[in-house]
Amino acid sequence: MKKDFSVGDLSISIALASYNGERYLGEQLGSIVRQSRLPDELVISDDASVDATAAIIYEFARHAPFPVRFLRNSERLGSTRNFENAIRACRGDIIFLCDQDDVWYPDKVALTEQHFLDNRNAGAVFTDGDVVDENLHLSGLRLWQIFKFHPQEQMQISACNALGVLLKHPVVTGATLAFRTTYRDLILPMPDTWHDAWIALLIGAVSCLDILPLPLIAYRQHGTNQLGIPRRDGNRARTFAAIFGPQLYRCDMARARLLALRNRFPVSEDKLRDLDEALIFLCARSALPSARWRRLPVALHELAAWRYHRYANGFKSFRKDLLR
Repeated sequence: MKKDFSVGDLSISIALASYNGERYLGEQLGSIVRQSRLPDELVISDDASVDATAAIIYEFARHAPFPVRFLRNSERLGSTRNFENAIRACRGDIIFLCDQDDVWYPDKVALTEQHFLDNRNAGAVFTDGDVVDENLHLSGLRLWQIFKFHPQEQMQISACNALGVLLKHPVVTGATLAFRTTYRDLILPMPDTWHDAWIALLIGAVSCLDILPLPLIAYRQHGTNQLGIPRRDGNRARTFAAIFGPQLYRCDMARARLLALRNRFPVSEDKLRDLDEALIFLCARSALPSARWRRLPVALHELAAWRYHRYANGFKSFRKDLLR
């Protein structure tokens, strides 16, 4: 797919996963065409849509000022597998992840590409985003605000210590993420987990992440989001295993992948130890009993080991675990 790029240029692929997206897909495609730096290709993987999604894509491809490759699944694979198809088919140096229902601001590709050019150590770059409703009306909230990605943590990631933040909580939204294709073999195949957190965790363990503290997408929230912003009350009625089990699974799978591919993607002993400590903590939290009085010895042990502070919100998370 490479063109006659000048020295220093990067080739850009966009990996878009679609599924029954007729309502919003046209706006997203239009925002890609309006980029000040056009991509070198758009790869769309469709998860067996039954609405007008395919027709919209075919019509768009006829007039797009860049190549569009359209992959259609014969049966539903789910969001993770569908994104995996799109990512695997990309040919550019940089892969941007793209949701079908958002809208990109005009300089998203150009500014992100510049960060990769300025920071050769960055394996991935992610940005902030405006949270909007189904009609693109601003909510007044931004993604980093919702995920409590504070300035101190932003400085930590800028200092090439992304793992210390990501083991505490996910802060990367896939729709704002771009990564170097050299890390594709590290992240694929993806387990059945939140692919945003999976990609960020693995690349953050072996490379640096770079942040772009600007809202460069309108992140649309509506009733049919396949993935969206977690609800504030979503954990109230759930067991500890249900709350922390997915994080435990993701970290355990990430550790196995890092060890299996260590020859190709070197990871330091310090980062492996950090991951091991996070796994100990997540095992303890996911196994907390339903009876409150029985939680105290385990929670106190984790508090004394300082793991509540390194991998959660310190005393605040300790109290929450005891009182939940």
